[in-house]
Amino acid sequence: MSALEIKPKAECRWDLVALGEVMLRLDPGDGRIATTREFRVWEGGGEYNVARGLRRCFALDTAIVTAFADNPVGRLIEDLIFQGGVDQSHVKWVPFDGVGRTVRNGLNFTERGFGVRAALGCSDRGHTAISQLRPGEVDWQKVFAAEGARWFHTGGIFAGLSETSPKVALEAMQAARAQRAVVSYDLNYRESLWKAIGGKRRAAEVNRELAGLVDVLIGNEEDFTAALGFEVAGLDENLSKLDVENFRRMIEKVFAAFPNLKVVATTLRNAKTATRNDWSAVCYCDGRLYRAVTRNDLEIYDRVGGGDSFASGLIYGFLAGHDAQWAVECGAAHGALAMTTPGDTSMATLAEVERLMKGAGARVAR
Repeated sequence: MSALEIKPKAECRWDLVALGEVMLRLDPGDGRIATTREFRVWEGGGEYNVARGLRRCFALDTAIVTAFADNPVGRLIEDLIFQGGVDQSHVKWVPFDGVGRTVRNGLNFTERGFGVRAALGCSDRGHTAISQLRPGEVDWQKVFAAEGARWFHTGGIFAGLSETSPKVALEAMQAARAQRAVVSYDLNYRESLWKAIGGKRRAAEVNRELAGLVDVLIGNEEDFTAALGFEVAGLDENLSKLDVENFRRMIEKVFAAFPNLKVVATTLRNAKTATRNDWSAVCYCDGRLYRAVTRNDLEIYDRVGGGDSFASGLIYGFLAGHDAQWAVECGAAHGALAMTTPGDTSMATLAEVERLMKGAGARVAR
């Protein structure tokens, strides 16, 4: 069993509450953003995707804390979230000024990439409703004390939205910890998000301040360098050459800097092409390093959201009472399956995740 102390479901309305921005993703399908004449729309956001995966794939009770401008775009995102099943009772609706001078909803244009052409994202998210959220505007006592939550999740994307976002995250984490909820944080470094407000230096300042309140820290192999400022010795672009012992030493540095941590988990990806990746994950818990099976030449349909689905599978493993090895295998399998379908969010089922964890192939299921 892990070192995490998780409240029983009987004490809580929510298995997990997430804090973050939910954007409208505009997907040109097989085309490119700059040349397409049509887009398909999805909802998505780093923190929200975790809550949705836990609801749709793993049938847990989840809620999102976010904010939208009250216009048809906001209501479209609301409608998409309804399909995902994540509770919206803590969504803040902000009056729209007519053109978006003061408040708007975020848009995320994302093309999937193919072969040697990498996936490409172009965000349009300035002055969004959630970026303007300030401390004191969310009733965290209601969320964590009156309703109760077993787990709270947020991350570096939300923290990078504005000057006030880290303060809101800090307030939420303090409230969650006061009510014994497990706190997880996905570093999720995005260069485009930080480059105009201090870059990696500012990202490390913000993330290091928040990491002191985190139980479960999640990232990928680059996040610990970019988002926390740690040097990652022994990492190689080729996943098969990864020096696990050096990686272990890097994680131990993180634990030494933040003794509050109980679990550190990362995805491992070697992107041979946009559509063929080697994929694995590791989880450090209770002084041991647990590694998921490596899936070489994993075929990718849409890589966006794979890391979020890893996070939701990992969290499900712990919430369901499994050990760290099972949890990291579940996260890696769920992330792999999520990348076989379009959109940011998972379309996998628990049965599919469990079959893949057992080594099942891709023969037709009848």
